[in-house]
Amino acid sequence: MIPTDVKRPRNVDWKRAAAILYGDWGTSKAYVIGLAFAVAGYSSFWLIAAMCVLTALVGLNYMVICRLYPDGGGVYASVRHRSEVISIVGAFLLIADYLVTAAISALSAFQYLGVPHPEKFAAASILIVGLLNLLGPKQTGGLAFLVSVPTAIVVVVLGLFSLPHLGTALGNLQPLHGTLGQNWAGFVGIVLALSGVEAIANATGVMKLDPGSTDENPCVVKTSTPAILMVMIEVCIFTALLGLAMHALNGLQIVNGDVNAPGAEGVRDYMLRYMGQIFVGGALGPVLGHAFGFIVSIVFAMLLLSAVNTAIVDLIMIQFLMSRDREVPPIFHRLNKWGVPSAGMLLATVVPMLLVLLVKDMAGLADLYAVGVVGAIATNLGATSTDRKLSIKTWERTLMFGTFLVMAAIEMSLLIDKPNARYFAVTILAVGLILRGLVQERRMKKEAAPTLAPRQLGVDVAHPLSKAPVPSGGEAILCAVRSAGRTLDFALREAATAGARLYLLFVREQPFMTEEDARRKWQEDAEASAIFTEAKQKAADFTPLFCYAVSPSAAETIVDVAATLGASRVILGAPQRSALMNLLRGNVIREVSNSLPEEIDLLVYA
Repeated sequence: MIPTDVKRPRNVDWKRAAAILYGDWGTSKAYVIGLAFAVAGYSSFWLIAAMCVLTALVGLNYMVICRLYPDGGGVYASVRHRSEVISIVGAFLLIADYLVTAAISALSAFQYLGVPHPEKFAAASILIVGLLNLLGPKQTGGLAFLVSVPTAIVVVVLGLFSLPHLGTALGNLQPLHGTLGQNWAGFVGIVLALSGVEAIANATGVMKLDPGSTDENPCVVKTSTPAILMVMIEVCIFTALLGLAMHALNGLQIVNGDVNAPGAEGVRDYMLRYMGQIFVGGALGPVLGHAFGFIVSIVFAMLLLSAVNTAIVDLIMIQFLMSRDREVPPIFHRLNKWGVPSAGMLLATVVPMLLVLLVKDMAGLADLYAVGVVGAIATNLGATSTDRKLSIKTWERTLMFGTFLVMAAIEMSLLIDKPNARYFAVTILAVGLILRGLVQERRMKKEAAPTLAPRQLGVDVAHPLSKAPVPSGGEAILCAVRSAGRTLDFALREAATAGARLYLLFVREQPFMTEEDARRKWQEDAEASAIFTEAKQKAADFTPLFCYAVSPSAAETIVDVAATLGASRVILGAPQRSALMNLLRGNVIREVSNSLPEEIDLLVYA
C-alpha cells in the first residue's frame, strides 16, 4: 500500500500567505478597471462596486472554509468527504483555470512593459518562477511579499492623488444603461480575479499552526484569517476608489472594445498607468507624471508575475493532495529536500509555458479563462454550506449559500458565453478523469490479486545447502543481493543477532522472458550460484534460504517476495551503477521504497 500520510512542512506565515493571495487579487486593478469602462463607459463604477462586494463575500466565506479545513480547504480537499467524484471534478476545473492563469498573467506582465515578443519573455519567466518553487512556498511567498509591498505603496499613492478628482468623477458618473441581461453580462465579464482565494484555501496545509495546536489537531486561523482579511480590504477599497476616480478622466471613448483617451489610444489595458500620468502630472508636472506612470508599469508587471507564482503554488498543492489520496500517480507527492513535489512543479511549469508559446495572444488566452475557478469556488461554497456535520454558525451558512447561488449563476453565464473556455475546461477534465480511472484500475487490480506462493511468483526458494539449522518462527529478513560483498555480510550479522530467518534473493533482471526463464533455477545461473555458495560458507550458526527469480522488474519482484514471505525488513545495498544508468534504468531503491508496504522496513546498506 502506498503511504498517504505524507505531509509538507508548515512554514508559511500570514504575511507570505497574504502576499500569495495579493499576487492574484491585487492584479485585478491592472485590467478590471479599464475592462469595465470598455463594457459600460461612465457608468462602469456600478459594475466595479458589485465586483468588490462579491470579492468581499467570497473572502468572508473562505475565512470560514480555512478554519474548517486546516489541512487543505480548496475544493478538492473540502468536498472529498461528501463526494469523491465531485471533488475530482472540482480539482480538475481548478487545474484548467490555473494553467491559463499562469500563462495569461505572465503574458500580460510583459505586454504591460511593451517588450518585443512578449510570449518568449513570458515563457522564460514561468520557467524561472517554477524553478524557484522547488525551494518551497516559504521562499516564493517571501518573494511575493517583497513584490506586494511596493505595489501597495504605489496603489496608496495613486489613491491619494485621485482623491481631489472624486468630485469631478461623481459629476461624470452615469446610471447603468441597457437591460438587466446586458448589465449582468457586463458584470460577469469583469469577475476574473477570484482564483487566488482557492490558492490560500489549498495552502492551509503548509501554513504555520496557531499556538497550542498540533499536527493531530491543527488550527491555522491566526494565519489564514489575517491574510484574507487584509488583502480583501485593500483590494475592495482601492479597486472601488480607483474605479470611481477613473470617471474623472474626461474624453474617454469606447472604440471596438478598447478605450481611447485624448492623446493616448488603447488605454484599456493600462488604465492605471494613464491615471497616474494624468493625476500626478496635473499636480506635480508632466515629467513626474510620466515617471510615475513608468513606476506603475514596473510594479504591476512584477505583481502579475507574482500571480504566476500563485497559480504554480496552487497547481503543485492540488496535485500533491490528489496523489496523497491515490487519485493520481504517487510521483506527485514525492517531496524534494525542501518539501516540494518536484513532478508537480514540472507539470505546473511546462504546460503554461506551452500555452503561452502556442497561443501568443491575450485575447486567445482570456477566451479560455474563468470557467474553471468560478465553478470550483461555487462547488466549494455549495458543498460546505449544505454540510450539516460541519460546525458553522447559522449566519455563516446562510451567507455562504447565498454566495454559492451567485457564483453558480455566474458559472452558467460563462459556460454559455465562453465556448472556448468551456471546451478547454471539459478537455482538461476528460483527460484528468481518464488518467484517474487508469490509476484506480491498476490499484484495484493490484489489491485484488490473490496472495501467491513464491513458486507461483516464479521465484525459486531453495532448500538449505548444509545441515545447519534454519531459524523458525519469529522475524523474517529479506536481502536482495547482487554480489557477495559487505551488504551480504551485514545481512548475515543482522539475521544472526536477531535470530531471524534470512532469505537471500537474487533477481536476474531482463526485459523479455520466456517460459524457460520463469522455470530457471539458481544452479543454472553462474553468478547467483557463486553468491549463494559464498553465503553458505560465511554463515556460521545457521543457513540462509536462497531465492532466485528472473524478472523484467527487480523492484517489483523484491516487493512481491517480501510481502509474500512476510518479511519484516528488506535489506538493499547502495546502487553501484553510474548516475546515467540510474536515470536510464531507474533506481531500484527508490522504486522499492515507493511500493513497499508500510509494515515492512527498508534498510539500505552503504
